Amino acid sequence: MAGIVRWEPFREMESLRDAMERMFEERTFRPPVPFGGPDSLSVDMWETDDNVVVRTAIPGVKADQIDVSVTGDTLTIRAETKEEEEVKRENYLRRERRFGSMCRSVTLPGGLETEKAEADYEGGVLTLTFPKAEEVKPKSIKVTSK
Repeated sequence: MAGIVRWEPFREMESLRDAMERMFEERTFRPPVPFGGPDSLSVDMWETDDNVVVRTAIPGVKADQIDVSVTGDTLTIRAETKEEEEVKRENYLRRERRFGSMCRSVTLPGGLETEKAEADYEGGVLTLTFPKAEEVKPKSIKVTSK
């Protein structure tokens, strides 16, 4: 009866645990990066009674380096940073500057007058304000009793 092996229900769980431990020991696991990576912009969007407001931080960029476009119901924000000067120094211990392009597209809610949108860029924060069309603004109805 040498061909019979006793079933141990926890053997499979131990092998799974061992595999997970190896994965973390080898440091091959990297958590996912939100919104498509470091070259993507984080966007806050909220609604008021009259407007939809979109805000994103784009530090280190001049206003003329930002491109905002609306196609249909898709808002696209693009920005590009460039190195302004080349500094020649021999004693750098670390130099971490981010250069390149960033882009983010989001879907806007319906009923906005995008041609009347306003853009404000101050302190590295871009704020876009889209007014709502009259037909989608909330209206109150007064209730009376008889």
